[in-house]
Amino acid sequence: MKHGKNPTRKQKEMLKESGLDPENWLVVKNTTGQLQLIHRTTGSQRVILHG
Repeated sequence: MKHGKNPTRKQKEMLKESGLDPENWLVVKNTTGQLQLIHRTTGSQRVILHG
């Protein structure tokens, strides 16, 4: 499993819009259409689509 990085300010705003707490999520991959995340404590993965 890849190690995540702390989200940037814009990524934190996207997380808040999606109803997630930015303090609990790490960014694994940021492509033009999606943001792949890993939860800090549980390790669960989630993908957010943005445009």
